[in-house]
Amino acid sequence: MSRRKPAKPFWERAYKGHALWLGKAKLGKVTLLGEGRYAWEAAGRAGNAEDLDKAKKAVEFAVAMSDKQLDLFR
Repeated sequence: MSRRKPAKPFWERAYKGHALWLGKAKLGKVTLLGEGRYAWEAAGRAGNAEDLDKAKKAVEFAVAMSDKQLDLFR
């Protein structure tokens, strides 16, 4: 018996940006605004960053927090 590993999110390079995917679901994206400026969007949040690595970390953090946050109105 072999166990199937849970899917792991991965980054995919795109034209003037990157996207974070989990299977066929897009979790977030980072786009290039100009010279050294990046905009990111994930889990209903958005922001800007000076560095690609910082923008990617912000997307990963927003996705992680959206999984852990409890719903207020059930």
